[in-house]
Amino acid sequence: MTTAADPPHAAPAATSGTPDVAAAVSAARGAQPAWDALGFAGRRKALHAWCALILRRSDELVDLIRAETGKTADDARLEVILAAHHLRWTAAHAARVLGRRRVSPGLLMFHHAVTVAHRPLGVVGVIGPWNYPAFIPVGPVSAALAGGNTVVLKPSEVTPRTGEWLAATLAEVTGGTRVLHVVTGDGTAGEALCRAAVDKISFTGSSATARRVMAACADRLTPVVIEGGGKDAMIVAADADLDAAADAAVWAAMTNAGQTCVGLERVYAVDTVADRFLDLVTERAAALRVGDGPDADLGRIVLPGQLDVIAAQVRDALARGARAVLGGPRSITPPFVAPIVLADVPEDAAAVTEETFGPVLVVNRVTSVAEAVERANASDYGLGASVFTRDRGRGRGVAARLRAGMVSVNAVIAFAGMPAVPFGGVGDSGFGRVHGPDGLREFTRTQAVTSQRFRPPMQPTSFRRRPGTMPTLVRLVRTLYGR
Repeated sequence: MTTAADPPHAAPAATSGTPDVAAAVSAARGAQPAWDALGFAGRRKALHAWCALILRRSDELVDLIRAETGKTADDARLEVILAAHHLRWTAAHAARVLGRRRVSPGLLMFHHAVTVAHRPLGVVGVIGPWNYPAFIPVGPVSAALAGGNTVVLKPSEVTPRTGEWLAATLAEVTGGTRVLHVVTGDGTAGEALCRAAVDKISFTGSSATARRVMAACADRLTPVVIEGGGKDAMIVAADADLDAAADAAVWAAMTNAGQTCVGLERVYAVDTVADRFLDLVTERAAALRVGDGPDADLGRIVLPGQLDVIAAQVRDALARGARAVLGGPRSITPPFVAPIVLADVPEDAAAVTEETFGPVLVVNRVTSVAEAVERANASDYGLGASVFTRDRGRGRGVAARLRAGMVSVNAVIAFAGMPAVPFGGVGDSGFGRVHGPDGLREFTRTQAVTSQRFRPPMQPTSFRRRPGTMPTLVRLVRTLYGR
Protein backbone atom coordinates (compact mmCIF):
# COMPACT_ATOMS: atom_id res chain seq x y z
CA MET A 1 0.00 0.00 0.00
CA THR A 2 3.02 2.24 -0.25
CA THR A 3 3.61 4.22 -3.39
CA ALA A 4 6.88 5.24 -4.96
CA ALA A 5 8.26 6.25 -8.29
CA ASP A 6 9.97 3.56 -10.34
CA PRO A 7 13.77 3.74 -10.09
CA PRO A 8 15.59 5.01 -13.17
CA HIS A 9 16.72 1.56 -14.32
CA ALA A 10 13.27 -0.10 -14.25
CA ALA A 11 10.60 0.11 -16.92
CA PRO A 12 7.00 0.68 -15.79
CA ALA A 13 5.23 -2.52 -14.74
CA ALA A 14 1.66 -3.52 -15.43
CA THR A 15 -0.73 -3.05 -12.54
CA SER A 16 -3.06 -5.80 -11.34
CA GLY A 17 -6.56 -4.55 -10.66
CA THR A 18 -9.01 -6.06 -8.19
CA PRO A 19 -10.36 -8.61 -10.76
CA ASP A 20 -6.79 -9.71 -11.52
CA VAL A 21 -6.07 -10.21 -7.84
CA ALA A 22 -9.26 -12.19 -7.38
CA ALA A 23 -8.36 -14.36 -10.38
CA ALA A 24 -4.88 -15.03 -8.99
CA VAL A 25 -6.30 -16.05 -5.62
CA SER A 26 -8.85 -18.29 -7.32
CA ALA A 27 -6.13 -19.96 -9.42
CA ALA A 28 -4.00 -20.47 -6.33
CA ARG A 29 -6.99 -21.96 -4.52
CA GLY A 30 -7.51 -24.41 -7.38
CA ALA A 31 -3.88 -25.54 -7.34
CA GLN A 32 -3.64 -25.97 -3.57
CA PRO A 33 -5.17 -29.45 -3.07
CA ALA A 34 -2.78 -31.08 -5.54
CA TRP A 35 0.21 -29.26 -4.02
CA ASP A 36 -0.84 -30.37 -0.54
CA ALA A 37 -1.30 -33.94 -1.80
CA LEU A 38 2.39 -34.12 -2.73
CA GLY A 39 3.14 -34.41 0.98
CA PHE A 40 6.24 -33.09 2.68
CA ALA A 41 8.58 -35.28 0.63
CA GLY A 42 7.15 -34.16 -2.71
CA ARG A 43 7.16 -30.51 -1.77
CA ARG A 44 10.69 -30.78 -0.39
CA LYS A 45 11.88 -32.20 -3.72
CA ALA A 46 10.27 -29.36 -5.66
CA LEU A 47 11.59 -26.63 -3.35
CA HIS A 48 15.10 -28.11 -3.36
CA ALA A 49 14.98 -28.07 -7.16
CA TRP A 50 13.85 -24.43 -7.06
CA CYS A 51 16.75 -23.56 -4.78
CA ALA A 52 19.20 -25.28 -7.14
CA LEU A 53 17.75 -23.44 -10.14
CA ILE A 54 18.02 -20.08 -8.37
CA LEU A 55 21.68 -20.75 -7.64
CA ARG A 56 22.44 -21.90 -11.21
CA ARG A 57 20.91 -18.69 -12.52
CA SER A 58 22.08 -16.48 -9.68
CA ASP A 59 23.93 -14.07 -11.99
CA GLU A 60 20.65 -13.41 -13.77
CA LEU A 61 18.86 -12.72 -10.49
CA VAL A 62 21.69 -10.50 -9.25
CA ASP A 63 21.49 -8.39 -12.40
CA LEU A 64 17.71 -8.09 -12.06
CA ILE A 65 17.90 -7.03 -8.40
CA ARG A 66 20.56 -4.46 -9.26
CA ALA A 67 18.50 -3.07 -12.15
CA GLU A 68 15.45 -2.59 -9.93
CA THR A 69 17.13 -1.39 -6.73
CA GLY A 70 20.52 0.06 -7.65
CA LYS A 71 22.26 -2.23 -5.12
CA THR A 72 25.96 -2.89 -5.41
CA ALA A 73 26.87 -6.26 -6.92
CA ASP A 74 28.00 -7.67 -3.58
CA ASP A 75 24.84 -6.53 -1.81
CA ALA A 76 22.76 -8.28 -4.47
CA ARG A 77 24.91 -11.43 -4.30
CA LEU A 78 24.50 -11.59 -0.54
CA GLU A 79 20.74 -11.28 -0.93
CA VAL A 80 20.62 -14.22 -3.35
CA ILE A 81 22.81 -16.36 -1.10
CA LEU A 82 20.57 -15.68 1.90
CA ALA A 83 17.41 -16.43 -0.09
CA ALA A 84 18.77 -19.80 -1.21
CA HIS A 85 20.08 -20.65 2.26
CA HIS A 86 16.71 -20.00 3.90
CA LEU A 87 14.75 -21.72 1.14
CA ARG A 88 16.83 -24.89 1.48
CA TRP A 89 16.45 -25.02 5.28
CA THR A 90 12.71 -24.47 5.16
CA ALA A 91 12.17 -27.23 2.61
CA ALA A 92 14.39 -29.66 4.51
CA HIS A 93 12.82 -29.14 7.95
CA ALA A 94 9.12 -28.70 7.23
CA ALA A 95 8.25 -32.35 7.83
CA ARG A 96 10.00 -32.43 11.20
CA VAL A 97 8.39 -29.21 12.39
CA LEU A 98 4.90 -29.59 10.93
CA GLY A 99 4.43 -33.35 10.67
CA ARG A 100 2.08 -35.35 12.89
CA ARG A 101 3.49 -36.10 16.35
CA ARG A 102 2.23 -38.02 19.36
CA VAL A 103 1.26 -36.15 22.52
CA SER A 104 0.77 -37.62 25.99
CA PRO A 105 -2.91 -37.67 27.02
CA GLY A 106 -2.07 -37.39 30.73
CA LEU A 107 -3.01 -39.76 33.55
CA LEU A 108 -6.71 -38.93 33.65
CA MET A 109 -7.17 -39.61 29.93
CA PHE A 110 -4.67 -42.47 29.62
CA HIS A 111 -7.13 -44.51 27.52
CA HIS A 112 -6.73 -42.10 24.58
CA ALA A 113 -4.05 -41.78 21.91
CA VAL A 114 -3.35 -38.20 20.83
CA THR A 115 -1.67 -36.72 17.77
CA VAL A 116 -1.06 -33.10 16.79
CA ALA A 117 -0.43 -32.01 13.22
CA HIS A 118 -0.09 -28.72 11.36
CA ARG A 119 -2.37 -28.47 8.36
CA PRO A 120 -2.12 -25.88 5.56
CA LEU A 121 -4.30 -22.79 5.70
CA GLY A 122 -5.00 -22.77 1.97
CA VAL A 123 -3.86 -19.63 0.13
CA VAL A 124 -1.37 -17.20 1.69
CA GLY A 125 -0.89 -13.64 0.48
CA VAL A 126 2.60 -12.15 0.74
CA ILE A 127 3.24 -8.42 0.36
CA GLY A 128 6.96 -7.91 -0.16
CA PRO A 129 9.25 -4.88 0.16
CA TRP A 130 11.61 -3.27 -2.33
CA ASN A 131 14.79 -3.22 -0.25
CA TYR A 132 15.35 -7.01 -0.36
CA PRO A 133 12.95 -8.07 -3.12
CA ALA A 134 14.16 -11.69 -3.25
CA PHE A 135 15.39 -12.56 0.23
CA ILE A 136 12.54 -11.13 2.31
CA PRO A 137 9.61 -12.59 0.32
CA VAL A 138 11.31 -15.99 0.03
CA GLY A 139 10.97 -16.40 3.83
CA PRO A 140 7.16 -16.44 4.06
CA VAL A 141 6.72 -17.81 0.52
CA SER A 142 8.88 -20.87 1.17
CA ALA A 143 7.35 -21.47 4.61
CA ALA A 144 3.83 -21.29 3.23
CA LEU A 145 4.67 -23.57 0.31
CA ALA A 146 6.51 -26.10 2.45
CA GLY A 147 3.44 -26.36 4.66
CA GLY A 148 1.16 -27.22 1.73
CA ASN A 149 -0.28 -23.78 0.93
CA THR A 150 -0.20 -21.97 -2.37
CA VAL A 151 0.83 -18.31 -2.47
CA VAL A 152 -0.08 -15.03 -4.13
CA LEU A 153 2.84 -12.59 -3.97
CA LYS A 154 2.44 -8.83 -4.35
CA PRO A 155 5.99 -7.50 -4.74
CA SER A 156 6.73 -3.84 -4.27
CA GLU A 157 5.73 -1.69 -7.22
CA VAL A 158 9.40 -0.69 -7.35
CA THR A 159 10.66 -4.27 -7.81
CA PRO A 160 7.93 -6.24 -9.63
CA ARG A 161 10.20 -8.17 -11.96
CA THR A 162 12.15 -9.81 -9.18
CA GLY A 163 8.88 -11.24 -7.86
CA GLU A 164 7.86 -12.35 -11.34
CA TRP A 165 11.25 -14.03 -11.82
CA LEU A 166 10.83 -16.01 -8.61
CA ALA A 167 7.39 -17.23 -9.66
CA ALA A 168 8.54 -18.13 -13.17
CA THR A 169 11.53 -20.16 -11.97
CA LEU A 170 9.38 -22.07 -9.47
CA ALA A 171 6.90 -22.87 -12.26
CA GLU A 172 9.79 -24.37 -14.25
CA VAL A 173 10.47 -26.97 -11.57
CA THR A 174 6.79 -27.71 -10.91
CA GLY A 175 6.13 -28.57 -14.53
CA GLY A 176 4.25 -25.38 -15.27
CA THR A 177 1.85 -25.79 -12.36
CA ARG A 178 1.56 -22.40 -10.69
CA VAL A 179 1.70 -22.64 -6.92
CA LEU A 180 3.16 -19.11 -6.65
CA HIS A 181 1.17 -16.39 -8.40
CA VAL A 182 2.23 -12.75 -8.69
CA VAL A 183 0.08 -9.62 -8.76
CA THR A 184 1.73 -6.27 -9.37
CA GLY A 185 1.00 -2.66 -8.64
CA ASP A 186 0.95 -0.14 -5.83
CA GLY A 187 -1.18 0.07 -2.72
CA THR A 188 -4.37 -0.59 -4.66
CA ALA A 189 -3.20 -4.09 -5.56
CA GLY A 190 -1.99 -4.65 -2.00
CA GLU A 191 -5.34 -3.63 -0.56
CA ALA A 192 -7.15 -5.86 -3.04
CA LEU A 193 -5.03 -8.81 -1.91
CA CYS A 194 -5.80 -8.06 1.74
CA ARG A 195 -9.51 -7.97 0.99
CA ALA A 196 -9.45 -11.07 -1.21
CA ALA A 197 -10.31 -14.54 0.02
CA VAL A 198 -6.82 -15.40 1.25
CA ASP A 199 -6.30 -17.28 4.49
CA LYS A 200 -3.40 -15.22 5.85
CA ILE A 201 -1.33 -12.19 4.89
CA SER A 202 2.39 -11.72 5.47
CA PHE A 203 3.47 -8.10 5.17
CA THR A 204 6.89 -6.43 5.30
CA GLY A 205 7.12 -2.66 5.10
CA SER A 206 6.60 0.51 7.11
CA SER A 207 4.64 0.56 10.35
CA ALA A 208 2.23 3.12 8.89
CA THR A 209 1.42 0.85 5.95
CA ALA A 210 1.18 -2.14 8.29
CA ARG A 211 -1.71 -0.43 10.08
CA ARG A 212 -3.53 -0.01 6.76
CA VAL A 213 -2.89 -3.66 5.92
CA MET A 214 -4.42 -4.74 9.22
CA ALA A 215 -7.44 -2.50 8.67
CA ALA A 216 -8.02 -4.00 5.22
CA CYS A 217 -7.67 -7.54 6.60
CA ALA A 218 -10.11 -6.85 9.42
CA ASP A 219 -13.22 -7.13 7.23
CA ARG A 220 -12.64 -10.85 6.72
CA LEU A 221 -10.79 -11.41 10.01
CA THR A 222 -7.82 -12.44 7.90
CA PRO A 223 -4.84 -13.06 10.22
CA VAL A 224 -1.59 -11.23 9.50
CA VAL A 225 2.13 -11.47 10.12
CA ILE A 226 3.66 -7.99 10.30
CA GLU A 227 7.29 -6.90 10.03
CA GLY A 228 7.13 -3.15 10.29
CA GLY A 229 10.70 -1.90 10.33
CA GLY A 230 13.05 -0.92 13.12
CA LYS A 231 15.37 1.54 14.78
CA ASP A 232 18.02 -0.96 15.83
CA ALA A 233 20.55 -0.09 18.52
CA MET A 234 24.04 -1.32 19.40
CA ILE A 235 25.44 -1.23 22.92
CA VAL A 236 29.23 -0.92 23.25
CA ALA A 237 30.45 -1.84 26.74
CA ALA A 238 33.69 -0.59 28.27
CA ASP A 239 35.35 -3.98 27.73
CA ALA A 240 34.29 -4.35 24.09
CA ASP A 241 36.67 -5.18 21.26
CA LEU A 242 36.44 -1.72 19.73
CA ASP A 243 37.94 -2.64 16.36
CA ALA A 244 35.38 -5.40 15.92
CA ALA A 245 32.54 -3.24 17.19
CA ALA A 246 33.41 -0.35 14.88
CA ASP A 247 33.78 -2.60 11.85
CA ALA A 248 30.42 -4.23 12.59
CA ALA A 249 28.71 -0.90 13.23
CA VAL A 250 29.80 0.59 9.92
CA TRP A 251 28.71 -2.46 7.94
CA ALA A 252 25.36 -2.79 9.72
CA ALA A 253 24.61 0.93 9.26
CA MET A 254 25.85 1.34 5.68
CA THR A 255 25.20 -1.98 3.89
CA ASN A 256 22.58 -1.67 1.16
CA ALA A 257 23.03 2.10 1.57
CA GLY A 258 21.37 1.84 4.99
CA GLN A 259 18.14 0.51 3.49
CA THR A 260 17.82 -2.51 5.76
CA CYS A 261 15.01 -3.08 8.24
CA VAL A 262 17.45 -4.54 10.78
CA GLY A 263 20.17 -2.08 9.86
CA LEU A 264 21.96 -0.29 12.68
CA GLU A 265 20.79 3.28 13.27
CA ARG A 266 21.78 4.01 16.89
CA VAL A 267 24.87 3.22 18.99
CA TYR A 268 25.19 3.73 22.74
CA ALA A 269 28.85 3.61 23.74
CA VAL A 270 30.01 3.76 27.35
CA ASP A 271 31.88 7.01 28.15
CA THR A 272 35.30 5.47 28.68
CA VAL A 273 35.46 4.06 25.14
CA ALA A 274 33.11 6.38 23.25
CA ASP A 275 35.76 8.66 21.77
CA ARG A 276 37.96 5.83 20.54
CA PHE A 277 34.96 3.96 19.13
CA LEU A 278 33.76 7.09 17.33
CA ASP A 279 37.21 7.64 15.80
CA LEU A 280 37.29 4.06 14.48
CA VAL A 281 33.78 4.30 13.07
CA THR A 282 34.55 7.60 11.34
CA GLU A 283 37.75 6.26 9.83
CA ARG A 284 36.05 3.18 8.40
CA ALA A 285 32.94 4.99 7.15
CA ALA A 286 35.01 7.71 5.46
CA ALA A 287 36.74 5.05 3.34
CA LEU A 288 33.51 3.79 1.77
CA ARG A 289 32.83 4.53 -1.90
CA VAL A 290 29.43 5.61 -3.21
CA GLY A 291 28.00 5.26 -6.71
CA ASP A 292 26.91 2.92 -9.48
CA GLY A 293 30.42 1.75 -10.37
CA PRO A 294 31.74 -1.80 -9.86
CA ASP A 295 33.95 -0.70 -6.97
CA ALA A 296 31.15 1.07 -5.04
CA ASP A 297 30.39 0.06 -1.46
CA LEU A 298 27.08 1.96 -1.32
CA GLY A 299 24.52 2.15 -4.09
CA ARG A 300 21.69 4.61 -4.50
CA ILE A 301 18.70 5.44 -2.33
CA VAL A 302 15.82 3.73 -4.09
CA LEU A 303 12.88 5.95 -3.11
CA PRO A 304 13.33 9.62 -4.04
CA GLY A 305 11.15 10.64 -1.09
CA GLN A 306 13.52 8.93 1.32
CA LEU A 307 16.21 11.44 0.43
CA ASP A 308 13.98 14.14 1.91
CA VAL A 309 13.50 12.09 5.10
CA ILE A 310 17.25 11.61 5.50
CA ALA A 311 17.99 15.29 4.88
CA ALA A 312 15.30 16.44 7.31
CA GLN A 313 16.56 14.16 10.08
CA VAL A 314 20.17 15.28 9.64
CA ARG A 315 19.24 18.98 9.61
CA ASP A 316 17.01 18.54 12.65
CA ALA A 317 19.76 16.76 14.61
CA LEU A 318 22.31 19.46 13.84
CA ALA A 319 19.85 22.21 14.73
CA ARG A 320 19.38 20.55 18.12
CA GLY A 321 23.11 20.58 18.85
CA ALA A 322 24.35 17.29 17.41
CA ARG A 323 27.81 17.08 15.89
CA ALA A 324 28.38 15.92 12.31
CA VAL A 325 31.51 13.83 12.82
CA LEU A 326 31.40 12.65 9.22
CA GLY A 327 29.41 14.17 6.38
CA GLY A 328 26.22 16.17 6.74
CA PRO A 329 23.57 17.69 4.48
CA ARG A 330 26.12 17.99 1.65
CA SER A 331 26.53 14.21 1.70
CA ILE A 332 23.14 13.94 0.00
CA THR A 333 23.58 14.11 -3.78
CA PRO A 334 20.53 12.39 -5.30
CA PRO A 335 20.20 9.52 -5.82
CA PHE A 336 23.16 8.86 -3.50
CA VAL A 337 23.93 9.54 0.13
CA ALA A 338 27.50 9.28 1.37
CA PRO A 339 28.03 7.93 4.93
CA ILE A 340 26.97 10.32 7.69
CA VAL A 341 27.99 9.87 11.33
CA LEU A 342 26.31 12.04 13.97
CA ALA A 343 27.30 12.28 17.63
CA ASP A 344 25.64 13.66 20.75
CA VAL A 345 22.18 13.65 19.18
CA PRO A 346 19.32 14.51 21.57
CA GLU A 347 17.22 11.47 22.33
CA ASP A 348 14.03 13.18 21.19
CA ALA A 349 15.45 14.08 17.76
CA ALA A 350 13.92 12.36 14.74
CA ALA A 351 17.29 10.79 13.92
CA VAL A 352 16.96 8.81 17.17
CA THR A 353 13.22 8.18 17.31
CA GLU A 354 12.23 7.64 13.66
CA GLU A 355 13.41 5.13 11.09
CA THR A 356 15.99 6.77 8.81
CA PHE A 357 16.53 4.08 6.16
CA GLY A 358 19.73 5.60 4.88
CA PRO A 359 23.49 5.48 5.62
CA VAL A 360 23.23 7.62 8.75
CA LEU A 361 24.61 6.42 12.09
CA VAL A 362 23.94 8.11 15.43
CA VAL A 363 26.60 7.51 18.13
CA ASN A 364 25.70 8.70 21.62
CA ARG A 365 27.67 8.25 24.80
CA VAL A 366 26.23 6.82 28.03
CA THR A 367 27.53 6.45 31.55
CA SER A 368 26.81 2.74 31.83
CA VAL A 369 25.43 -0.31 30.06
CA ALA A 370 22.31 0.03 32.19
CA GLU A 371 21.72 3.51 30.76
CA ALA A 372 22.37 2.15 27.27
CA VAL A 373 19.69 -0.52 27.75
CA GLU A 374 17.23 2.09 28.98
CA ARG A 375 17.84 4.32 25.95
CA ALA A 376 17.79 1.45 23.49
CA ASN A 377 14.42 0.34 24.87
CA ALA A 378 12.94 3.85 24.76
CA SER A 379 11.71 3.33 21.23
CA ASP A 380 8.40 2.44 19.64
CA TYR A 381 10.31 -0.09 17.55
CA GLY A 382 11.72 -3.40 18.74
CA LEU A 383 13.17 -5.40 15.86
CA GLY A 384 16.89 -6.20 16.27
CA ALA A 385 19.79 -5.10 18.44
CA SER A 386 23.43 -5.92 19.19
CA VAL A 387 25.73 -5.94 22.21
CA PHE A 388 29.53 -5.79 22.20
CA THR A 389 31.40 -6.98 25.30
CA ARG A 390 34.25 -9.45 25.83
CA ASP A 391 32.15 -11.18 28.50
CA ARG A 392 29.70 -13.26 26.45
CA GLY A 393 27.73 -14.24 29.54
CA ARG A 394 27.24 -10.60 30.35
CA GLY A 395 26.32 -9.98 26.74
CA ARG A 396 23.56 -12.58 26.91
CA GLY A 397 22.32 -11.00 30.13
CA VAL A 398 22.15 -7.58 28.48
CA ALA A 399 20.39 -9.12 25.47
CA ALA A 400 17.70 -10.54 27.75
CA ARG A 401 16.92 -7.01 28.98
CA LEU A 402 16.53 -5.54 25.50
CA ARG A 403 13.06 -5.09 24.05
CA ALA A 404 13.90 -6.60 20.70
CA GLY A 405 12.85 -9.67 18.78
CA MET A 406 16.46 -10.60 17.99
CA VAL A 407 19.82 -9.69 19.52
CA SER A 408 23.36 -10.46 18.33
CA VAL A 409 26.24 -10.52 20.84
CA ASN A 410 29.62 -9.47 19.40
CA ALA A 411 28.14 -9.46 15.90
CA VAL A 412 25.48 -7.62 13.92
CA ILE A 413 22.42 -9.01 12.13
CA ALA A 414 23.80 -12.54 12.63
CA PHE A 415 20.28 -13.85 13.18
CA ALA A 416 19.26 -12.97 9.61
CA GLY A 417 21.79 -15.44 8.24
CA MET A 418 20.50 -18.33 10.35
CA PRO A 419 17.47 -20.04 8.78
CA ALA A 420 16.52 -21.83 12.01
CA VAL A 421 16.23 -18.55 13.94
CA PRO A 422 12.80 -16.86 14.10
CA PHE A 423 12.74 -13.33 12.69
CA GLY A 424 10.35 -10.64 13.90
CA GLY A 425 9.86 -7.87 16.41
CA VAL A 426 7.63 -6.18 18.96
CA GLY A 427 5.87 -2.82 19.14
CA ASP A 428 5.89 -0.88 15.88
CA SER A 429 8.21 -3.54 14.46
CA GLY A 430 5.23 -5.88 14.26
CA PHE A 431 4.33 -9.36 15.46
CA GLY A 432 4.47 -12.94 14.31
CA ARG A 433 7.59 -14.59 12.96
CA VAL A 434 9.13 -15.71 9.69
CA HIS A 435 12.07 -18.13 9.42
CA GLY A 436 12.74 -21.13 11.61
CA PRO A 437 10.15 -23.46 13.14
CA ASP A 438 8.05 -20.50 14.29
CA GLY A 439 7.92 -19.18 10.73
CA LEU A 440 6.80 -22.56 9.40
CA ARG A 441 4.00 -22.81 11.94
CA GLU A 442 2.77 -19.28 11.12
CA PHE A 443 1.25 -20.52 7.87
CA THR A 444 -0.55 -23.58 9.20
CA ARG A 445 -3.45 -24.42 11.48
CA THR A 446 -2.86 -26.75 14.39
CA GLN A 447 -5.11 -29.80 14.56
CA ALA A 448 -5.29 -32.19 17.51
CA VAL A 449 -6.87 -35.63 17.10
CA THR A 450 -7.73 -37.88 20.05
CA SER A 451 -8.63 -41.54 19.63
CA GLN A 452 -10.04 -43.68 22.45
CA ARG A 453 -8.09 -46.92 22.63
CA PHE A 454 -10.29 -48.77 25.14
CA ARG A 455 -13.11 -48.15 27.59
CA PRO A 456 -11.76 -46.96 30.93
CA PRO A 457 -12.77 -48.64 34.20
CA MET A 458 -14.53 -45.39 35.18
CA GLN A 459 -16.46 -43.23 32.72
CA PRO A 460 -16.95 -39.71 34.16
CA THR A 461 -18.06 -38.22 30.81
CA SER A 462 -21.40 -40.05 30.75
CA PHE A 463 -24.71 -39.52 32.48
CA ARG A 464 -24.71 -43.28 33.06
CA ARG A 465 -21.64 -43.13 35.26
CA ARG A 466 -21.71 -44.93 38.60
CA PRO A 467 -22.53 -42.93 41.74
CA GLY A 468 -19.03 -43.32 43.18
CA THR A 469 -17.14 -42.28 40.01
CA MET A 470 -16.71 -38.57 40.70
CA PRO A 471 -15.78 -38.89 44.42
CA THR A 472 -13.21 -41.51 43.42
CA LEU A 473 -11.75 -39.19 40.80
CA VAL A 474 -11.56 -36.34 43.31
CA ARG A 475 -9.59 -38.54 45.72
CA LEU A 476 -7.31 -39.63 42.90
CA VAL A 477 -6.56 -36.07 41.80
CA ARG A 478 -5.95 -34.97 45.39
CA THR A 479 -3.47 -37.80 45.76
CA LEU A 480 -1.68 -36.91 42.55
CA TYR A 481 -1.63 -33.11 42.71
CA GLY A 482 -2.77 -31.96 46.15
CA ARG A 483 0.56 -32.12 47.94
